[in-house]
Amino acid sequence: MRINSFSFRVRYVETDQMGIVHHSSYVPYLEMGRIEWLRALGVSYMKMEENGIILPVISLQINYKKSALYDDLITVETRIKKMPLVKIEFEYRIFNEKKELLTEATTVLAFMDKATNKPIKCPEYILEKLRD
Repeated sequence: MRINSFSFRVRYVETDQMGIVHHSSYVPYLEMGRIEWLRALGVSYMKMEENGIILPVISLQINYKKSALYDDLITVETRIKKMPLVKIEFEYRIFNEKKELLTEATTVLAFMDKATNKPIKCPEYILEKLRD
């Protein structure tokens, strides 16, 4: 499946007193990975929400391998495990500038109708882009 990568520098606010990225900071990194993966696919998360589809996280797993530090340039690689149905499962790998694996993670999100809060199938326009 398609892999999207993006890089950014760790900000001071994301670290603890020792300059190590706090474990809670990785959750937003994963969210940024998903948003950028969708954007690279040609899908706007904002437009999806405006059209009444939301994607709540229903499962999150993070395995920390090595610490990221303040001012590190880190890269988040994001891909999906399989074609989505009602759920979409993302896999992530986060690396530092030296290409050392820092973190592996997975999230599972459900496509939901914003008005009814009921699960729905993955929109066809997303499936079409994944088939290209």
